[in-house]
Amino acid sequence: MSWVTESWRLKLLAIGLSVLMLGAVAFAQNPSTFKTLTINTIQYNNLADNLVVINAPTKVTVRVNGLADALQSVTASSLTASFDLTKVKPGPAVKVNLIVTPVSSDVTVQTPSIPFVLDVDRRATVALPVQVRPPAAAAGWLVTKSQAECPSTSCVVNFDGPVGWETDSHGLPNLKAYVDVNAPIGGEKINFSNLPVTLVQGGTPVDSTNFAKTVPPSGLDQPSVGVVVLATTSTTRKQVVFVVAPPIHQPPAGYNLTGISFNPIFGVVIGRADILLNVTSVILPGADLSGHTSTFAVTVTVPYPAGVTGAQQTVRVTYTISRFPTAQPSPTPSPTPSP
Repeated sequence: MSWVTESWRLKLLAIGLSVLMLGAVAFAQNPSTFKTLTINTIQYNNLADNLVVINAPTKVTVRVNGLADALQSVTASSLTASFDLTKVKPGPAVKVNLIVTPVSSDVTVQTPSIPFVLDVDRRATVALPVQVRPPAAAAGWLVTKSQAECPSTSCVVNFDGPVGWETDSHGLPNLKAYVDVNAPIGGEKINFSNLPVTLVQGGTPVDSTNFAKTVPPSGLDQPSVGVVVLATTSTTRKQVVFVVAPPIHQPPAGYNLTGISFNPIFGVVIGRADILLNVTSVILPGADLSGHTSTFAVTVTVPYPAGVTGAQQTVRVTYTISRFPTAQPSPTPSPTPSP
């Protein structure tokens, strides 16, 4: 066995160098490297039911280390990112650590604990009566009533979210719910469905896109409601012009209608505003002139349109009729005297 123990130090050194050489070759083929990944899902664990996180972070970018072969299959879904909010208290700048953990032990996270500052508020549900802002009325109409309609008798929606969105700086309620009707009202009863509810805090509309940025998400139990609007038209009056229709028959042959006049020229009509919108004149009936060879006057009854009346019941119409002029014969020239 002397050959085993002979020069054992050199042999041990050779074996060590061989192992190092093999390791170097293996490392060269599969080196240690890193990869940068963005995690798009953050877990908020152990948050009390009466708390809410405002503008909650939704993603984080981290660097993971490991051998090239192991990192090749690592994606963002291979990592978990979570807050432990067990001891969190309400406040605008609450310091917490985001813990990032790899699913596989073959890789490590370069910064597994990332400090964050969260805006944490108390959470509450507030009941808000829905108010309909006065809708615009079409010309000639007057809105008499507008009312929101919900499954409940009185239309109330419930907002669940941060207390700071529901109260002012003194802690007094200042959140209100409104619904708007954008179409002009031109009917006695009009029903609208699925109109969005707008929240207003201290006179400023609340941006509903922020509801999804809280943990848990904020929002209304009924984001849309129905609205019924009642309207009426009041009786009104306006001045219109009288217009005489063409005669039923013209004067006899040899006679010509040269003019029409009537008195009065204008009249005041009375009726519902929506009906009067389309009334600009009242047409008087035309007369039969077939038996008249001179100026002829007649009193006619004013035919007001349906739904319209007027103080002027009759109008005096005068037709001016003239005979066609008769051509006079040319005079016979006098004979020229002889010289």
